[in-house]
Amino acid sequence: MDVFVDGFSWAMIICGLIFCLIGGYGLMTLKDMYARLHAASLIDTLGVGLVFVGLMMQAGFTLATAKLLIILLFIFFTSPTSTHALTRAAINGGTYPTVDDPAGRALAESTKNTVVQKS
Repeated sequence: MDVFVDGFSWAMIICGLIFCLIGGYGLMTLKDMYARLHAASLIDTLGVGLVFVGLMMQAGFTLATAKLLIILLFIFFTSPTSTHALTRAAINGGTYPTVDDPAGRALAESTKNTVVQKS
């Protein structure tokens, strides 16, 4: 049973690291700030989540597992919130997505006029 748990936990850790590497590659190669932010937020949540679950399986039922779980919950709540805040700040600051499709470009242009003003 220990061999199965060790193998599965290492598989989770390796999958998480692969996701993090793919996200890093996406951050370097994607052309738009919004696409880069999307890649970073997904990888932050999924890659780190897989690594932490693998580490929790390695630690067993200990205090370290409780600490990892608390950190994981913190990441799951703060990562989407910070991504949304950064995206909203970029839109309010006048940075809009770069779109190649004419219909998508028209949609992006229409959002320029609907920016929520602070009251």
